Amino acid sequence: MNIEFIIIVLGEPYSTFSEIIGKYFNKNKKIKKKIILIGNIELLKKQLNKLNNLFPVNEIKNINEAKKSLVNIINVDFKFKYVFDKISSSSNSYITKSFKKSLDIIIKNKNKCILINGPISKKNFLKEKYLGITEYLSKKTKSKNEVMLIYNNKLAVSPITTHVPLKNVYKNISKKKIINNVQKINNFYKRVLKVKPKIAILGLNPHCESVETYSEEEKIIIPATNILKKRGFYIKGPYSADTFFIKKNLDEFNIVIGMYHDQVLTPIKTIFEYDAINITMGLPFLRVTPDHGPNEKMIGKNISSPISLIRSLEFLDKK
Repeated sequence: MNIEFIIIVLGEPYSTFSEIIGKYFNKNKKIKKKIILIGNIELLKKQLNKLNNLFPVNEIKNINEAKKSLVNIINVDFKFKYVFDKISSSSNSYITKSFKKSLDIIIKNKNKCILINGPISKKNFLKEKYLGITEYLSKKTKSKNEVMLIYNNKLAVSPITTHVPLKNVYKNISKKKIINNVQKINNFYKRVLKVKPKIAILGLNPHCESVETYSEEEKIIIPATNILKKRGFYIKGPYSADTFFIKKNLDEFNIVIGMYHDQVLTPIKTIFEYDAINITMGLPFLRVTPDHGPNEKMIGKNISSPISLIRSLEFLDKK
């Protein structure tokens, strides 16, 4: 990968992200790639100043003006009354413009940019139009079959369905989707990470069993796994999710494929807390983002951990 720019969309203006950015850039200056923030410069400065995390930013009009020695920012207009405020739909237009500006830059400078986005409020920004920001970016870039990977260098997890309500999960699982996701993850590990992927796949039902006539394990998961094995993939399962995350299994595998969001995200966040990053495959560019939300309860309190942003930038700076 020949990445020159890391584009960071500041996202929801009232979140803990400005605090996290301030904590990072006040201590970390040695970044090989050019950092470009997309968001409102005045609000960012005032938030950083209030949190005693102010650092110099270089306002630019286009990425050609970016300097490697500074944190660059392309301003997006946003009218605000308070430095920190409650999250609401009043910032939706600002967030939309920020994403549009970032995507225009990334598409125009193909293969030179990677995207990081700050957290957004699914309730206020996405409402019921998109399941999550992963799906939002997929729609905006006219992409299909996006794949979510929550990554730590010791273990990563990926749900076959992302932000689908639990009652609809079984409707969104198929052999084709499992095979497609595993292939993308396998290729990413080999091409980008230079690591041999060792994949475990979980069942959908408790103990991988169903008292119903129809079993997703027998009809979908096992046939998909057998096809992938015949194609040379290192993949085993399905395993029962309730007993999988024990040391013996974690020593053998570096990727766990689950059928739904909380089936695999709950264990990895329990194991690593915020020491993991969210990688999206299947877009026209690589998206890597901190694995946390706006955290409305901690806004402006200066007690948030920047570890997920640290891991995101450490990961990207090596690519």
